[in-house]
Amino acid sequence: MLSIITVAITPAIALLIFFYLKDEFEQEPVLMVIRCFIFGALLVFPVMFIQFVITEETTFNSSLLITFFQVAFVEEFIKWFIVLVAVFYHVHFNQRYDGIVYSTAVALGFASIENILFILANGLDTAFYRAIFPVTSHALFGVVMGYYFGKAKFHINKRNRYLFLALFIPIVLHGFYNLILASLNHWIYALAPFMVCLWIVALRNIKKANQNQALHIIKDVTG
Repeated sequence: MLSIITVAITPAIALLIFFYLKDEFEQEPVLMVIRCFIFGALLVFPVMFIQFVITEETTFNSSLLITFFQVAFVEEFIKWFIVLVAVFYHVHFNQRYDGIVYSTAVALGFASIENILFILANGLDTAFYRAIFPVTSHALFGVVMGYYFGKAKFHINKRNRYLFLALFIPIVLHGFYNLILASLNHWIYALAPFMVCLWIVALRNIKKANQNQALHIIKDVTG
């Protein structure tokens, strides 16, 4: 049991450390990041309940409805809502990159518990696949979500627009990810390039968030 938990959580912890250390300026309080990770972990159970109710009380038989609404919308909305309520207005959310750190922490907390449950049910043989695809994809969706949270925080006149994008774009990406798995027999040939694209988008967002913060600091210094 302990070995399964360790194997299931290690990829998420490694990814969280990676994205945490990508902050080129003031890194966030570790306790805040851990709290977000725990919040994300606790989200698994209400999400599972909501998805169970949808399965039992609706007659969804379309792959699009299942992948984009039952899975992607429900999971990304709950994560988005937690970041908005628990972190967005917090005093420690004071830089552009902070949205990426906190959103990724929530996403990886969620991915960790989901991963534990899956590996318990299907065995350690699935651990490598889970680390490369589901856990990593949750992290990358979190990066995209957090990038737009960072923009929303510091562009008050466009806040609603960026808050919407912080939800909408991860839903679309998550939906396509699930659609590939659900509709293709040889899904690896589509999912591998999709994941490469996700990494490119995420790393570009990280670079832009740091650059925007640098420009903000320069403006403050020069007046």
